[in-house]
Order: sequence, then C-alpha cells, then structure tokens
Amino acid sequence: YQNHRRYVKSRDDKQLFGNLRSENEDCRPFLRPMPQTNASILYAPSGAIANSLFNDSIVLQYQSADKWVDVKVTGRGIAWESDKQYKFKNPVENGSQAALQKAFEDAGTVKPKDWQKNIWDLDKDDPENNGFLNEDLIVWMRTAALPNFRKLYRKLVKEGEFETGLPSANKYRLHIKYNFKVVQFSGTKSVIMSTTSLLGSKNPFLGIAYIVVGCICFLMGIIFLFIHLRFGRTTQEMMNIGPRSQYNSN
Repeated sequence: YQNHRRYVKSRDDKQLFGNLRSENEDCRPFLRPMPQTNASILYAPSGAIANSLFNDSIVLQYQSADKWVDVKVTGRGIAWESDKQYKFKNPVENGSQAALQKAFEDAGTVKPKDWQKNIWDLDKDDPENNGFLNEDLIVWMRTAALPNFRKLYRKLVKEGEFETGLPSANKYRLHIKYNFKVVQFSGTKSVIMSTTSLLGSKNPFLGIAYIVVGCICFLMGIIFLFIHLRFGRTTQEMMNIGPRSQYNSN
C-alpha cells in the first residue's frame, strides 16, 4: 500500500532536491546496494517509493485504414507545478543527459536496484524530462492516501483530428510492455481514459461520500428531534427550576 507508514517515510527529500550525498536512514534497505561492498555508493533516488517506480510502457493506437497508428500523447504537464518548483531539483541546472550522467556518477550514485533505466535516461525523447525532474517520477513520489489509487500517466496532445479529444468513431487498442509486476502481492492494474479538469478526472467517490454522510446526518437529526419532542422540556420549564423540581438531585 502506498499509504503504509514505512513506505511513506522511505524517501530522501534533500536528495530529491539535488543533494546527491544526502543519506536518510528511513530509506533502508533501499539506501545503498547490498551486500555493502562500498559504503560510499548510494542509490539515487533512494527509498522504497522511488525503487517501486511504475515502469510499464503503454502506447495508445488507433486504426487508420489497414494499419494501427500511435496516438500522440505527452508526459509533460502531468505533475503538480508546485512539486517541480519546490520539491525536486537536478544536481546540475539545465544540464544535458551527458551532464546529468556525469553529476550522478561523480557523486558515487547508482540506479535503484529494481530500475531498468538510469535516472538520466528515463525519457529518451525529451532530454529535459530526465533526472529528478522526470514527471513520471514526480507523480509516483506523491504517495496516495488509499490502497486503491490512480496515477496520471499521459495526456493527449490535442491537435489534428484529436483537437477535441478521441473521436468515438475510431477503433483503439493499447500496446503494453509489462514491466511492473504485481502478481507477487496479488495486485491489479487498470488503464483508465478520462477527461480531466481543474478538479481532476471523473470520480464518483466524493459524490457518493457526500450523499452517504448527508443521509446519516439526516437520520440522526430525525432521531434527536424525536428524543427532544418525546423527553425534552420547554425553555420555560428549564428556567423555572425550583427546590421541588425533578431536575434537583435532592
């Protein structure tokens, strides 16, 4: 669960903000490679959250004539802007992939043990979307409050025939490269295509929760009203309490 206490604490915010030699003991056993052959080598990024980064490759395609064509999507703009500005920072400013690689290697860091790619090579198509500023990493590092959760993966590039969204007349399919294994902990994965707004994607949970809480409050109000009418006293009776009143304990 992403809301497990030890999992949530297993991150190094100083390291994620560019200090590659920062060490947070809460990140163990994802702090440095084991068995410990060299104490100076650290994982970057360290911690259980980063180590479990979602790494499936999902490609949306639509049928055009007799062939399947990739729908153009982007991984930019999926993370909170505040996270990018105040929580994550690369060790080199505006550096190329080569500069990022040199910075991480010179600091004596290696990729997390369950990663397939290096931190400076997460996005081959966009050199600026690498390192700690990779938006897939930033999205994953914002842990969920509930065991079942959603993470924004890609956004549709609205151009051409997709200017107003995905045309319903087209046929679509998903090409998924399975890397993120969930069988060992009986987990499940799903792909949800949704229209998002400033309030997020379509999610009935909040509406259902409001209705349920409202019904409970209404029912409790009816019960308290009945108790008040059946056993309560008027304001005048409450003010006229005397020695012989039933409210007097003597």
